[in-house]
Amino acid sequence: MRARGLHETLFMGADTMRKAIAALVPRAEFIHRERFSELSYTGQKKISRMPARSALVSFSVDNVYGIAELLRRQKGGAAVVMGALSPRTRNAQVEMYQNGDVDFLVATDAIGMGLNLDVSHVAFSATSKFDGNRMRRLMPTELAQIAGRAGRHMNNGTFGVTGEAASLHEEVVQAITNNQFQPIKKLYWRNSKLQFGSPKSLIFSLELQTENEWLTRVRESDDLGALKALVEDAEINARASDGASVNLLWDVCRIPDFRGVSGREHADLLSTIYKYLHETLEVPQEWLAEQINRIDNTNGDIDTLSKRLAYIRTWTYVAQRKGWVKDQNYWREATRAVEDRLSDALHLALTQRFVDRRTSILMRRLKQKESLVAEVNKEGEVTVEGQFVGRREGFRFQQDSSTSIEEAKTLRTASLQALAPEFQLRADRMYNSPDTEFDFTEQGGLMWGTSAVGKLMKGSEALRPQVLAFVDEEAGAELCEKVARRLQHFIDRKISTLFEPLLKLQGDESLTGITRGFSFQMIEGLGILDRAATVEDVKALDQDARSALRKHGVRFGQFSIFIPLLLKPAPTRLRLVLWSLALGLKEFPEAPPPGLVTIPTDDKLPTGFYLKSGYRAAGVRALRVDMAERLADMLRTQNTRDGFEANSDMLSITGMTLEQFCNLMNGLGYHSEKGERLKIKTVPMNETNDRVEREVAVEGVLAEESTKVPNSDKYNTLMAPTNKIDKKSNMTPDLHLEPVLDASDDAIQSNEGAATEVFYTFTWGTRARERRVDPGVKKYKPSNKDQGKGAKGKGNKNHSKNNKTEVVKATLTKKEKPIDPDNPFAAALKGFNQN
Repeated sequence: MRARGLHETLFMGADTMRKAIAALVPRAEFIHRERFSELSYTGQKKISRMPARSALVSFSVDNVYGIAELLRRQKGGAAVVMGALSPRTRNAQVEMYQNGDVDFLVATDAIGMGLNLDVSHVAFSATSKFDGNRMRRLMPTELAQIAGRAGRHMNNGTFGVTGEAASLHEEVVQAITNNQFQPIKKLYWRNSKLQFGSPKSLIFSLELQTENEWLTRVRESDDLGALKALVEDAEINARASDGASVNLLWDVCRIPDFRGVSGREHADLLSTIYKYLHETLEVPQEWLAEQINRIDNTNGDIDTLSKRLAYIRTWTYVAQRKGWVKDQNYWREATRAVEDRLSDALHLALTQRFVDRRTSILMRRLKQKESLVAEVNKEGEVTVEGQFVGRREGFRFQQDSSTSIEEAKTLRTASLQALAPEFQLRADRMYNSPDTEFDFTEQGGLMWGTSAVGKLMKGSEALRPQVLAFVDEEAGAELCEKVARRLQHFIDRKISTLFEPLLKLQGDESLTGITRGFSFQMIEGLGILDRAATVEDVKALDQDARSALRKHGVRFGQFSIFIPLLLKPAPTRLRLVLWSLALGLKEFPEAPPPGLVTIPTDDKLPTGFYLKSGYRAAGVRALRVDMAERLADMLRTQNTRDGFEANSDMLSITGMTLEQFCNLMNGLGYHSEKGERLKIKTVPMNETNDRVEREVAVEGVLAEESTKVPNSDKYNTLMAPTNKIDKKSNMTPDLHLEPVLDASDDAIQSNEGAATEVFYTFTWGTRARERRVDPGVKKYKPSNKDQGKGAKGKGNKNHSKNNKTEVVKATLTKKEKPIDPDNPFAAALKGFNQN
C-alpha cells in the first residue's frame, strides 16, 4: 500500500477492498470490471470421472503427490504447481499443462496467486489448511480466489469437491457464484519507520501498534523472530552497537527461510553470515563456494531435489544483495545456474513420476486429429508414434493395460491398421505349416509354436470337437475362417492318428446287433470302460462277439474293458481333453505323469477321471489299468475264500509296500486281516552220501508241554506240500517225515531272540470269513511279554526241557521209472544206473 508509481499507482483487487482502500487512500478512483464468464458449482465428483482441463487443489505436499500419482495411472498424468517450487520449475510445469501434454493440474493454493491457466474445472480435495499456526477452514473469499481460476474470458467454468472433501454449504456456493462477500474490515500492518539505534529499539519499533481503525498489527513474522533469536547472542548484541551494524543485522534477518527448517537452525545460519559481513563486509568466497558445491547435485528423488533447490535459493538471495559478495556478477550467475539445473532436474523428476510420456504424446496427436503412425517389430511389439502400446499375440492384439480409457479405442484402431498385413502374412504361413508345429494344451488350447491361436470346443461327438480361432474381429471374417480351418485339420488328423483302433472299430460295418451296440459304448468311453458298469452287456456277448471285438484290440479284463494301445501317454492326454470337453468342465484335470504304476487319489477330481487316465482307483492310490489286470490274473490262482497272503510278485508289479498293498486290496473289494508271527528260519543239515537233504525247522507248532515226537498224521497235515504228479515221468513225490530230537547246536538255532513279522491275510468280500486252520497249527498271538524278549516269555512252549528244537525232516524220494527193454539205449542206461 505504500508503494507508488512515477505517474500512477494501480491497485487490483475485489470489491471487498473498496471501503478499506477508500479510507486509506482517499484520492483513489475505482474502476469496476464484470466477469465475462459464469462460474457454477457441480458438487462432488470422483477423480476418475474428472473432466479434462481440470485443476485439483490440495493443501499438503503428500496429498498433491498422491492425487498426481492417481491421475497418472487413470488419466495419463498431471502437472504439479506448489509454492515451494522454484519459479523456473513452476513455469515448466504450467507450460506442460498449457501445451496440452497433460490435461490435469494438481496444485496448492499457489494456483490462485497470479497464474492464468486454461482451466475449465476446479476441484477441491480439501477445504481446510494449516496456516502456520493451526488448521482452519478456508474462508469463502479464499475458496473464491482459487475457484475463480476456472473459466477464462468468455468460457464458463465450474468448481466442486472431490476425494474426502465435504460438499460446500449452500451459502458459500451462492457467495462464490454471485461474487457476494463481506467487505474487508481490517488490514494487517507493520510500522515502516524503524529505529536502528540499538537492537532493542529496532524490535520496539517493529512491535508498535497503530491507532488506525482499518489496520491491525501483523503477527510476529519470520524476520522479527530471527532478530529476537540473534540478539540473545551476546556476541551479536555486542557487534550491533551502532546504527549501521543494527541496519546490517536487520538486512541479514530478512533473508527468507527458503529451507523451511527450524527457527534455531535458520538463526544459526544468519548468525554466521552476519559475523562475516560485520568483520569483512562480505561473505568469504571459499565458504560460499563450499556451500554451493555441496548443493550442486542433480541426482536424487523429488524430495531431495526440492531440499537442494530450497537451499540454493538462499544463496541466490545472498548473491543478489549488493555488496555482500566480492565478485557479485560471478556469484549471481553461479547460483542462478545451480538453481536452474536443480529446477530442471526437479521438473524432469516430477514429469517422470506423474506423467506418462507415451500418453502425453498420443493425447496431443489425438487432439490435433493427425493420423497416427503404427509399427510392428519382429518380436510382435506394437508402437504408435514410437510409443509402445501393446503386443501381437497370435492373431490378436493385446493392448497395454496402462493405456487410459480415453485413448484406448483410438490406439487400438491405429494398431490394428498396422497389424492387418502382418496378420495376413502369418495366416498364410500358418496354413502351410506342418502339423509338427501345432499342439494342444491340457486345458484344450491350440498352439502354433509359442502362440495361442485357438481352443477346442464341444462337438456333436466326443471324437469330433470343434475349433474356436483366436482372431480379432477387426482382422476380418475371411482370415478367421482360414485360421479355424487349419486348426480343424490339425485336430482331426491328431485324433485319427492317436485313436486309430477306436476309429476302425467305429467304421467296422460287420459288427451288428449287441456287438455293434457295445462298440458304440467303447467309442463313447474313448476306448476304456468300467466292467462293473457294463456287466450285463458283457454277459450278453457270446464268444463270437467277443472275438470280433478282440480283433480290434479290445481286452476284456476283470476290472476294465479297454484297448491297450490307447493307454499310452499321448492318447491318454488327448482322451482327457476330449472327455473334459464332453462333460463341459470349466477347468480340465491334467494327465498323470507317464510311466507311473500308481498315483495318489484326490476326491476333488471329477468322477471318472482315473478311469479316463488309464487308472483304477483303489483306496488312497490308483493302479494303472493294465497292472490291475495283471494283478487280477495272479489273484485268480489264490484261495480267496479261505484267505491268502501277498507274494513278492504282487508287490513287485504294484511297486508298493505291504501296508500300501493292503490298502489297495481293500479298495478292490478284498478284506484284510492283520497278524503277527515269528519269522521262520531255514536250518541247514549235514549232507550224507551224494544226496542233499533239506530239513525245515518248524517252530511254534508243537504242543505246549510235549517233548515227544508227535504221530506222523499231524506232521503230514502240517508239512504236506502241493502234491503234483508228473505224468510224463511217472514220478510220484514221496514224503518221509522223520522227527529228529536233540539236534546239535551247530545245525539248529534256538528260538531265543527270534523277531516277529507282520502279515496280512486277504479274503474276498466285505466281511471276514473264518479261515480253516490245520489241526496241528496254532495261530500265534504274541503277548506283551513276548514282544522284544525273544523266547524267554511264558509263551515259549515250543521247546523241550533241554532247550533243543525238534526238527522234522522231509525227504522227497523219487521213484525210478523202469527201463523200457525196447529202448535202443536200454543197455547203456542200465549200466549207468548200476554205477
